[in-house]
Amino acid sequence: MERSRDVCVVVAVLMLCSMMVSTASPMSMPEAGNSNEELRRSLLANGLGLTPQMGWNSWNHFNCKVDEKVIKETADALVSTGLAKLGYIYVNIDDCWAEMHRDAKGNLLPKNSTFPSGIKALADYVHSKGLKLGIYSDAGQFTCSKTMPGSLGHEEQDAKTFASWGIDYLKYDNCYNDGTKPTVRYPVMTRALTKAGRPIFFSLCEWGDLHPALWGFKVGNSWRTTNDISDNWNSMLSIIDLNEVYADLARPGGWNDPDMLEVGNGGMKNNEYIAHFSLWAISKAPLLLGCDVRNLTKETFNIISNQEVIAVNQDSLGIQAKKVRMEGNSEIWAGPLSGSRVVLVLLNRATVPHSITGNWDDIGIPESSVIEARDVWEHKTLETRFVGNLTANVEPHSCKMFVLKPIA
Repeated sequence: MERSRDVCVVVAVLMLCSMMVSTASPMSMPEAGNSNEELRRSLLANGLGLTPQMGWNSWNHFNCKVDEKVIKETADALVSTGLAKLGYIYVNIDDCWAEMHRDAKGNLLPKNSTFPSGIKALADYVHSKGLKLGIYSDAGQFTCSKTMPGSLGHEEQDAKTFASWGIDYLKYDNCYNDGTKPTVRYPVMTRALTKAGRPIFFSLCEWGDLHPALWGFKVGNSWRTTNDISDNWNSMLSIIDLNEVYADLARPGGWNDPDMLEVGNGGMKNNEYIAHFSLWAISKAPLLLGCDVRNLTKETFNIISNQEVIAVNQDSLGIQAKKVRMEGNSEIWAGPLSGSRVVLVLLNRATVPHSITGNWDDIGIPESSVIEARDVWEHKTLETRFVGNLTANVEPHSCKMFVLKPIA
């Protein structure tokens, strides 16, 4: 749901951004003492997003074909499958939920044909399941589908409406705007939400146009760093590559967002979806399911319910992993975890098997350290103890993911 952009422009912008982003080493820790001050000075400071948000969003699978029946059944499915207990608590309605016109007082109107009971009744239902309801609007005159009004010029009114309905999450898009910068338009909604009387997670969907990672922490709880994902291997990899540029800027309270998950929508193979989920998890990206959770295959459920991978995403340290080395189509991604642990992903982007080695000096582990490795997809701790590096054979379009723990 955004404009296309010339690839050359994207590359040039990324080169500029990479010079602006911190040059700290991949495994460096954030400076102590600054986080509380930054939070205090934030426009938002709503106490939400201390770990990346988890839940479901309607767009990737349903697009505009969403109604209250789908939302209720999705909430039911998150509970009945046990996914809610794993942390998938947000049920987010994307575009196309409202009438094209506002009422006589300028209020947004739920579309009578698809949400006849209204949004407040739907929020009450979702809340009764122990879940939270999210909704969608736009910092422009219309939303991206152009089937409903945006919130530009109506920020306070719409924020109060959302709060009165019991909304817990707002995804805020960037279509049909007035040409002013996102740094002007988005904080208006931030201020409106803070005055609305209800904590609402604020998800900026600005597509990475003006590098929201550089300013988003004081405005929202997460910020899109990229264009929309598509359900294929090349799109997924290009998205996570763009997102990785901003790794140093993610932190508790504000996360880089490379878009919703495509796992289970059918465009990739199972091994590719495992790589997709792994990369989103280590990148501290939002884990927002984009498939039909009412009809999950066993393979899809096994991916999205992997508690060891989810634990990496939700780790309290909140530091995004980085691509620390690449040799052709073989890549090493790594990042620190709490308890002096490190997450390591060996990614094979090629169409043939590769042997990939993660060296301690690349991922920030002292050379002489003896490491215990936990394979989080096989759910087993390897018998071998590793010194200096870890090597694994990785199948095409696949990854290996380990949690490394120093034992000597």
